[in-house]
Amino acid sequence: MIAIVSGGLDSVALAYHLHSQGHDLRMLSVDYGQRHRKEHAYAELAAKRLSVPHETVDLRGIAGLLPGYSLTDDEVGVPDQHYTAPGSVNVVPNRNVILLSVAYAAAAAVDADQVAMGSVAEDAVTGSDCSPAFIESFNAMERIACAGYAPEQLSVVAPFITWPKHEVIKRGEELGVPWQETWSCFKGREEQCGVCAACHDRRQAFVLADVHDPTVYTKG
Repeated sequence: MIAIVSGGLDSVALAYHLHSQGHDLRMLSVDYGQRHRKEHAYAELAAKRLSVPHETVDLRGIAGLLPGYSLTDDEVGVPDQHYTAPGSVNVVPNRNVILLSVAYAAAAAVDADQVAMGSVAEDAVTGSDCSPAFIESFNAMERIACAGYAPEQLSVVAPFITWPKHEVIKRGEELGVPWQETWSCFKGREEQCGVCAACHDRRQAFVLADVHDPTVYTKG
């Protein structure tokens, strides 16, 4: 199994979850020219703790084709507020199509049985490429694209796609995920800012999960 792991809270919890289920796990991070790559260091650390392979794919050139979004365009600032509606500058449309296409191709090449992504229930609110309907459609497309070149059982799975983020935290807590070794903040500074949309969601989820949040935030 290949798991797309950015180093964020959800994807690291996913890696621990899959590892606990006994999957033959390989972790993949994708550098698509995002604003920062601090989270990738945490993906690498998670892989070391789980003793599984980890690779980072260099797709930085793609960022130049994706202006107007805070994660791929340095001229667009990261808002200090929570976005819940579609159209957020923090969402890069089609990003998961790109990431999953790379991971699926890699999985087909090594006869892996699954590609896993860490989308949670809240993600579908601002990104339709995080929804169950998207996963179903993507798998249908790949069955055609890779017919005869990939294992018949190969498919994209998203184990947390119906789970709210606080339930993911509860599961991660059971598995001993070191939350201080995950990164959510969009800004990529020395510490997580505490006020961007990603930090807002992270903080709220720990409260709802009733789990101590060990993260150091710049703003309380």
